[in-house]
Amino acid sequence: MASDPLFAPLKMGAVELPHRVLMAPLTRSRSTQPGDVPNAMNAEYYAQRAGAGLIVSEATQVSPQGKGYAFTPGIHSDEQVAGWKLVTDAVHAAGGRIFLQLWHVGRISHVDLQPDGAAPVAPSAIRAKSQTYVSAESGMVDLSEPRALEADEIEGVVDQFRVGAQRAKDAGFDGVEIHGANGYLLDQFTRSGSNVRTDDFGGSVENRLRFPLMVTDAVVNVWGADRVGYRVSPLGTFNDMDDDDPAETFNALARALGERGLASLHAMEAFAGSPKDVPFFERLRKSCDGVYIANGGYDADSAREALGSGRADAVAFGEAYIANPDLAERYRVGAQLNEPDKDAYYGGTEKGYTDYPTLEEATSG
Repeated sequence: MASDPLFAPLKMGAVELPHRVLMAPLTRSRSTQPGDVPNAMNAEYYAQRAGAGLIVSEATQVSPQGKGYAFTPGIHSDEQVAGWKLVTDAVHAAGGRIFLQLWHVGRISHVDLQPDGAAPVAPSAIRAKSQTYVSAESGMVDLSEPRALEADEIEGVVDQFRVGAQRAKDAGFDGVEIHGANGYLLDQFTRSGSNVRTDDFGGSVENRLRFPLMVTDAVVNVWGADRVGYRVSPLGTFNDMDDDDPAETFNALARALGERGLASLHAMEAFAGSPKDVPFFERLRKSCDGVYIANGGYDADSAREALGSGRADAVAFGEAYIANPDLAERYRVGAQLNEPDKDAYYGGTEKGYTDYPTLEEATSG
């Protein structure tokens, strides 16, 4: 019988992965308040999923300015580092590997979430036609009008990522993933629809990539390139995003990341309501020198096909990992999956978070 491509080991930079079923970053909005601090419930949740080839943590703000949603965790205070240490210790005790995803939301925020009620920052003063969650009382609200970062502020935001990367190291992570996807700050600089600057950080592809690559270099200086990944969503329209020529833009980004020796490029390939553009991502994969992680719309069979054909090196699963803490084992034996409780995706308690049964628990019960 041919070996299963899902369960071939993989060397991703400096990290040895036992198999290629990875856990994608999933915002679950359950940090302790005030302070956006990870807690023991979060540690249990991640430890339950330590059987993933690699866990990429939920998006984690690198600064108070980088926050865009209530109850999401940060990595900019001593208390947050201590909270994340609970998580990494629990994951490692269960035999797992975990990267922290470094996040700055840019314009996807509201003044009520910003320090001193300031306007969110962005490459350009263009408000996205989107919403965010400010509080249980307010629910979803329209985003606030952002202000364009001044050129002399850019280095300070780069430093937020550098400090976040160092704090992630202090918290015991195995590496980090830079969040350059889904319409957040790095994606806003990268794409022409949200970046209309006329200085060195806007206009040409080279200029639009300047800030994201400055962030990448700062994070690499902390971790080494072989423990740093980068996430993209080149065709995604979430958070009111678009680009004049995504193939040119993102192949240039993939090549620049490859030149730096990054461990991985993690691409969101499919989005609700839109078909997957397979040729686009085949070209992107060829521009990428590191491990190429495919994400979006995969099940076990389509993941095996992508791995077997060489179109991807690993596949990350999101929603399936919410309801199936032992997803890799279920894929290994062809078991049925639990259905997720979508009402419990964001915020709340252990219900719909840490109470999904493993296959062993379901069959022994």
